Amino acid sequence: MNQEQICALIPHRPPFLYVDRVVELSKDRVLAVKNVDPEAEFFAGHYPGNAVMPGVLICECAFQAGALLLANRLGSSSAGTPVLTRIKSAKFKHIVRPGTTLNINVSLDEELGGAYFMTGRVTVDGKVVVRVEFACTLIELEEG
Repeated sequence: MNQEQICALIPHRPPFLYVDRVVELSKDRVLAVKNVDPEAEFFAGHYPGNAVMPGVLICECAFQAGALLLANRLGSSSAGTPVLTRIKSAKFKHIVRPGTTLNINVSLDEELGGAYFMTGRVTVDGKVVVRVEFACTLIELEEG
């Protein structure tokens, strides 16, 4: 799945689209990829001279992959807009440098009353850089 197909499923758009491609997608799991652009604007101010991708953006990769999982599970992006409702835990194990490739693995752990509980695991070269448990729900956004 390429970026055009991704944009058909979730509301995120460049420059805030943090999934480049989807490798595998099922009703309860997604494996996606993000190539970390060395020219990304945030690198200019996040540890200048020793660039590190902000942890919150690495987590955002997992959250967006989770949105893709939900769109696939529910069969349509018109089911609602996914919004993050909880971050239960986030464990950062390694830093991410410009030019690396993130492998984003998100699984659906539980669906309960319109809430979707997921676990994201982001790796670089087989090493876990972030593990995050999170929840989201779908809402209807007002246009305007």
